[in-house]
Amino acid sequence: MTKIICIGSMAKDIIFPINEGEILETPEDLEAQKKIVFELGAKYQVCASCHESIGGCAANVASGLARLGIETFCATRVGDDEAGNWLKKELENNGVKTNLVQVGKNHRSDLSAIIANIPSEDRIIFSDRDSNEKLEIISQDLEKVGAQWIFVSSLNGNEDESWDKKLDKILNLVSEKGIKLIFNPGQKNIKSNSQKVIEAVAQSEILIFNKDEAIEIVDKTENLNREALNDEKFLAEKLNNLGANIVVITDGSRGAWSFDGKEFLHIDAKKEKVADTLGAGDAFSSGFIAGYLKEKSLEECLRWGIENSTSVIQHYGAIEGLLKGEI
Repeated sequence: MTKIICIGSMAKDIIFPINEGEILETPEDLEAQKKIVFELGAKYQVCASCHESIGGCAANVASGLARLGIETFCATRVGDDEAGNWLKKELENNGVKTNLVQVGKNHRSDLSAIIANIPSEDRIIFSDRDSNEKLEIISQDLEKVGAQWIFVSSLNGNEDESWDKKLDKILNLVSEKGIKLIFNPGQKNIKSNSQKVIEAVAQSEILIFNKDEAIEIVDKTENLNREALNDEKFLAEKLNNLGANIVVITDGSRGAWSFDGKEFLHIDAKKEKVADTLGAGDAFSSGFIAGYLKEKSLEECLRWGIENSTSVIQHYGAIEGLLKGEI
């Protein structure tokens, strides 16, 4: 049976759905064109119960894959505390193998407080990271489970070991052992060391980017005009030329694209009532990957991704709406 290891972050998400907050349009601020404003000193009532959920890309994708019948391990790190115990239990409840979850004695499990603004169908995340910065990449432990695939999401680092050094260890492992890599880096990884990200792209069987991330990487490789960078087919071809066998680009409500060096495919997003967009990207990833590991066509893989993400955004948190079995 195919096995996959998801490496990266996990956190406990606490979600506060609210109707309050004034949305400000700030087009002059290119990096933050919309903001939400609250009155200082005010107290606001949540309009529905608070929700607790697993968060973090690796944990979300691992949960999605396990629910879809893939034997999945999650290599992440928690603290020796109540939140850490809860997170491990929730992974197990979703069918994820937790023998690669590291437990640190002298730090906290990661937590996120999330304001889900109902009118805008968007959210703000306040993160407290401690454990995942200390995640250790132990090649012998990863090798022991006999996985044919490794999924790498956004990695964090600290003064003891930077995220790019951790990525080096993973790249060496997949190269030496013939393990196939699925790469889904975070924007902070791209901003801090784009060359290391490009190096990983070259070793990727499957590359998953949102459109902004794809633009940022392609723009690093050559001087291009805005029109070219806005074209999804152009972006996919450039990323394929960098070495990724299969390129997947997502763009929220506009859907997703895939390119395998021959065929360029697109699928529209489905229009459904949105409760929370928090886990949409990770749900798409787990749906697409599960389809691929089950030897579905790329067109069908895209459909699995969209169906999974559509289900998730109708619930609060990244886990509750994940589909099970076959899609």
